[in-house]
Amino acid sequence: MANSINHLDYLIEVARKYRDEHGFPEEERCRQVRSFAYGNTRIENEQITKSDIDKAVDSLRSERGTNKSTTVCS
Repeated sequence: MANSINHLDYLIEVARKYRDEHGFPEEERCRQVRSFAYGNTRIENEQITKSDIDKAVDSLRSERGTNKSTTVCS
């Protein structure tokens, strides 16, 4: 088990280093946010669709405006 944890820690560090050196494109971050929201919401409600997530994100963006610090993924 400890070996698995060490390997996971190593992989996380490699990913962080890559992100820091190469950046993390906003488009990719947004895709991941939407995927995360869909996956976690779907666990609780099987009727949720990706379209529902898109509508929710669009609604949040409208409510929050274009302020960079509060912008939801486009």
